[in-house]
Amino acid sequence: MRSLSATPNKYPYQNEPSWSRSEKAIARKVFDAALKRELQEVMQEAKQKANQMKEPGDLWLERYLTQRRKDIDRKYDFRLSRLTPMLGTLLRERRITETELRGLGEDRVKAIRSLANVLTADAA
Repeated sequence: MRSLSATPNKYPYQNEPSWSRSEKAIARKVFDAALKRELQEVMQEAKQKANQMKEPGDLWLERYLTQRRKDIDRKYDFRLSRLTPMLGTLLRERRITETELRGLGEDRVKAIRSLANVLTADAA
């Protein structure tokens, strides 16, 4: 039986070169570190909110935590097709640094940096 794809073993996103094994490992390390930092930030904020509670109505952190979880789940997507945009977003938000991207191909870092700049310009 034939494959439905015209190029069955080709990376499906033609304008983005495939990620080498070492680049995937670097991206995973950067991803894990950024996620850990952001989760620690959420924990710290939740503790601060809990310490500032004065009224019974202040007790419900659920809405805050649910929204943060949704934001984080949406942002941290390690699918290969989403790596460059995700890393660009993290760079724009200053959750990662260009130093952490060392070891990725120069073209890839350029694409991540360019996307971060575009997102910064859009936010302004």
